[in-house]
Amino acid sequence: MAWETSGWQSASASSEVNAALVQESRRAFMSRVYGWMFAGLMVTGLVALFTVSNQQLLNVAVAWRIPLLLAELGLVFLLSLMAPRLSGPVAGLMFLAYSALTGMTLSIYFLIYTAGSIGQAFLLTAGVFGALSLYGTLTKKDLSAWGSFLFMGLVGVVLAGLVNLFLRSDAMSFVVACASVVVFAGLTAYDTQKLREMHATTGYSSAASVSIVGALTLYLDFINLFLALLRLLGRRR
Repeated sequence: MAWETSGWQSASASSEVNAALVQESRRAFMSRVYGWMFAGLMVTGLVALFTVSNQQLLNVAVAWRIPLLLAELGLVFLLSLMAPRLSGPVAGLMFLAYSALTGMTLSIYFLIYTAGSIGQAFLLTAGVFGALSLYGTLTKKDLSAWGSFLFMGLVGVVLAGLVNLFLRSDAMSFVVACASVVVFAGLTAYDTQKLREMHATTGYSSAASVSIVGALTLYLDFINLFLALLRLLGRRR
């Protein structure tokens, strides 16, 4: 009986140690994810400010906006598809290049909205993102059931946005912006929870590359939430 009790205590202690190691691994992984995400946002913000302060570069951003957007899409798909086989430095360079391209394309919003309303939208986005990311971290509820609903919402937002490029309806723009806030707010919590489990099950050749893919996921949630809030609340020039 004493041997059985000792064995049970040893197994319990080992289980506690393993759980602690898993928690520490998750914390370290998410710290790297948030670190890369903040670096990407900083690059985007600095490039946007530099572009809007340089008339020649701003003219390029306006004149070549569609090619720049296509380059963004190509780079983000390339990074997402190739990330499992990329080294950390290469994945990081691609992510920062994507962030810089995003900064150039976003610079034109300074021509549409006042700088004050852009700042307010950014601060509001940071608050909403932080709260929902914290919810995704702390909640005991499994958010995986949200996945299909959020995916359908994302497809609907994209399709409605494309249609409105031709219709140019203010009412439809408002509806799309409202829907975008709901979808990307939900994705922030959903992706945060999913990423916390991601590092233990990936087949990536580099721990850094999986951190960067996680950062890209949250970065896209943040940027799209920011743009939706800016369209809803921003004051036009």
